[in-house]
Amino acid sequence: MGTVSATTPWKQLLIRALESNSHLKHSSFFQLATVGSDGRPSNRTVVFRGFEENSDKIQINTDTRTRKVEELKQCPFAEICWYFTDSWEQFRINGRVDVIDGSNLDSVKLQLREKSWYDSSIKSRMQYLGPNPGLPCLNERPSNEFFLDPSSGPVAPFCLLIVDPEQVDYLNLKSNQRIMFTFTQNANGENCWNSVRINP
Repeated sequence: MGTVSATTPWKQLLIRALESNSHLKHSSFFQLATVGSDGRPSNRTVVFRGFEENSDKIQINTDTRTRKVEELKQCPFAEICWYFTDSWEQFRINGRVDVIDGSNLDSVKLQLREKSWYDSSIKSRMQYLGPNPGLPCLNERPSNEFFLDPSSGPVAPFCLLIVDPEQVDYLNLKSNQRIMFTFTQNANGENCWNSVRINP
């Protein structure tokens, strides 16, 4: 899955939405919902880190010590909800998530993880040197004692998530248009996206 080129119809809509809302800092943030270990929904805001090269797979950086990584290892499905406030467009992107940490045996995936690490700012990389996310804070003041060599590769807690879309629900509130895109295989066994207009 996810090997469809940049001509994927929903991806074109998403790229256009990103461009037309680029003056808004929050346009690069979206919500990622996973299934908690108790079967309940678990949701948080994450940062869009681009598409995997030559595909429509969406990249997210995270910490291996966060709850979402544990949840995705138990149930690898998630949904993105992305709303663009200027163009009034919503994308709900449903699919399987690949968790790529330092223990991954696939050298190509490890290269993707490393590239995503170096594409991140130093400030962003520093977050992975802190104490375990979600645990009680032992110090009243945050520590500034961490040092990171900018040329060194990814630290152990750094993890790359790759969302491989299977279904995209697109809603445009300005034009009152809603389209459901579904990933499938045609009669020849080729990967393709089908789309159907549905009621908003």
